[in-house]
Amino acid sequence: MGRILALDVGSKRIGIAVSDEMELAAHGVGVIKRENGNRDIEKIKETIEKYSAGLVVVGMPLNMDGTFGKSAEKISGFVNYLRNGLKVPVEIWDERLTTVSSEKVLIEAGISRQKRKKTVDMVAATILLQCFLDCRREKS
Repeated sequence: MGRILALDVGSKRIGIAVSDEMELAAHGVGVIKRENGNRDIEKIKETIEKYSAGLVVVGMPLNMDGTFGKSAEKISGFVNYLRNGLKVPVEIWDERLTTVSSEKVLIEAGISRQKRKKTVDMVAATILLQCFLDCRREKS
């Protein structure tokens, strides 16, 4: 299948993480500054090609009770757009609290607020992907 690419999609930025080839560990690889749907898709396609990804996992921001709120509805629309624009499968993954967790990790590491703002989405994508990989490994 190749590597797995994870996206933490926000309104201004998309955090990106990728798995190693053995699908054991997630690594943050960058952030895409959102422009428009077509340009965002092109940047994601470039990243898929760069890392030879065979699957894209998109974080779904569910409410704490597991229901879809406004944010999840927006991401659902983006996921449909991705599925129509990419040649690789796209899956969703519950991302509740990944941004909160990534913010906590960065604060504990002593990263300044300004630098956290630039990296929090990438760290969230990394946490999301590592959870996905761990769960997938447990199931097999």
